[in-house]
Amino acid sequence: MLLRNLTPHGILAASRSPQAEQRRYTRVFGRDAAICALGMLVSGDPELRAGAKNGLITLARHQAENGQIPKYVDPDADQADFWYLGCIDATLWWLIAVKFYARHEPGEKIEEILAQQISKALVWLQCQEHPQIFLVRQDEASDWADIMPRSGFVLYSNTLWYYVKRLYALPHAQQTKFHFNHLFYPFSSQGPDYQRLRLLTHYVRNGAKRGELYLSFVNFSFWGEEGDVLGNLLAILLGLADDGPANRILHALQQASVNQPYPGASVLDPITSTNPLWRSYMGRHRQNLEFQYHNGGVWPFIGGFWSMALAALGKTQSAQNMLEKIARANALNGWQFTEWFHGKTGEPRGMPGQSWNAAMFLLAHHALTNKVF
Repeated sequence: MLLRNLTPHGILAASRSPQAEQRRYTRVFGRDAAICALGMLVSGDPELRAGAKNGLITLARHQAENGQIPKYVDPDADQADFWYLGCIDATLWWLIAVKFYARHEPGEKIEEILAQQISKALVWLQCQEHPQIFLVRQDEASDWADIMPRSGFVLYSNTLWYYVKRLYALPHAQQTKFHFNHLFYPFSSQGPDYQRLRLLTHYVRNGAKRGELYLSFVNFSFWGEEGDVLGNLLAILLGLADDGPANRILHALQQASVNQPYPGASVLDPITSTNPLWRSYMGRHRQNLEFQYHNGGVWPFIGGFWSMALAALGKTQSAQNMLEKIARANALNGWQFTEWFHGKTGEPRGMPGQSWNAAMFLLAHHALTNKVF
């Protein structure tokens, strides 16, 4: 399926079809191509490994003047798109994939080839960072969950930012980790020193229900308690959650049964239309209602990160069991590689032929016996 979705410009988000063309899934997406590159590089297939490089170079070629990597590139029209409110995670994932490629293909010298683009991307991200909290900030609906109201300091994006800081030896990585843990889980007795951050955590401590997961985002006086599954899994995988919090997160996910009917749901508690965080755009095309799409839909690629988190904590049998469930999800309707499933009914939804479903399965399988991050 990945080979079928491969073009000279990199991997498409989904297999070609009239519906995919209409919805622009037949583009080289920044986050999709970068995540796919990780699985393609460990696949052992020379064509896929070359395709991973081509995708990273296509995205670099369409980098904005300020350093931002595009949300997607339409290679046929030779145009890039950066989304309504910007798209922060494309740049983060691109940097992670470039470094991953360099590790697996050292002879290709990709970091030398893309040195200028790497430098510009890092500067752009540093301009999104609060200079005293050391976390990046963003508008709502501007990462992979692009019809969710997360804004300000967002859990998912800051897991990636911390990892980018470590990969590229950027300053203040430890302050990023410290502030991350105090802002997104502000229930410990030890508080941050910085006054502004103390006030942010004060609002949350006085109003949030203490749960087992990190908050999905924190803005000035409001925050997200829906339980961002991907963000929490990445906190484990990318070194932000130490063993105690990591096991607490995995236990909470298991107790919430968000691996049913398949792994894994995007959130534990979908945002309802009566919730103050509800936005009118979430109901557009009736796509992001409860237990649908980013608002509680089940995404097999998230399941891949879940399996990897289990493997990273030495829970190999559980990781294998999770991988089998992901395989069953991908295999439905003649190996359709369905984009997502309804979180309650298990009904297949979205675009078939999703590249990152296949790539994440390969990466998670590799992670059973190898350290990925």
